[in-house]
Amino acid sequence: MNARHTLAASLSALVLLGASGCAVHRGQETVGAYIDDATITTQVKSRFVENKSVDAASIRVETLNGTVMLSGFAKNATEKSTAEGIARNVNGVKSVKNEIAVRP
Repeated sequence: MNARHTLAASLSALVLLGASGCAVHRGQETVGAYIDDATITTQVKSRFVENKSVDAASIRVETLNGTVMLSGFAKNATEKSTAEGIARNVNGVKSVKNEIAVRP
């Protein structure tokens, strides 16, 4: 029974690794670029959560080839610029497109 669980886990891991290669979006050259972009997105989101002046739930983060796109809503211009500054300071970010709208 234990060998079956090990075999099932190994097969599941292989399927997941193989399927992740299909997750590359248009415009990205390699799976490595996709993983780098996912890492950048995760780091930006986690820094938003850590920062009390940014409402992480209201701002969407997407990354493509090192370019971070921020969208959603901010309470004021300070929150919008803080979010952009946080994103710019994440390792691997090449540029930031700030499309956050300030909601009065």
